[in-house]
Amino acid sequence: IDTIKKLASIILKDNVFAYGKKIYKQTTGGAMGSSLTLTLANIFMSEWQKKLVEEQTKTGEFYGRYIDDIFMTWNRSEEELRKLLDDVNTWHPNIKLDYKIGNSLPFLDVQLTNNNGILSTS
Repeated sequence: IDTIKKLASIILKDNVFAYGKKIYKQTTGGAMGSSLTLTLANIFMSEWQKKLVEEQTKTGEFYGRYIDDIFMTWNRSEEELRKLLDDVNTWHPNIKLDYKIGNSLPFLDVQLTNNNGILSTS
């Protein structure tokens, strides 16, 4: 465990990259495309989303996530949804949801449509 913690710390705190002829140190997060960074992001998001998943489950709504893309259904008012999403955006200073609201939305490579509570894809 200590070795894993040390490796994760190195990847997240000592990440440098070259751009042009300069070397930069990344101030937050890990390198894009790194397997360990992806795993750490999934662990972080799994913890971050617990309250949101609980809310969606409690009300019988659908919630799905793939890495940092989230899809969820909502059958209450748009005002209540915006209030929830505004609240969610205060949970962590580095996590901000960029969201779209509608009956038919793209999620990953699929168009998802909610027609009176029945989800379909195209």
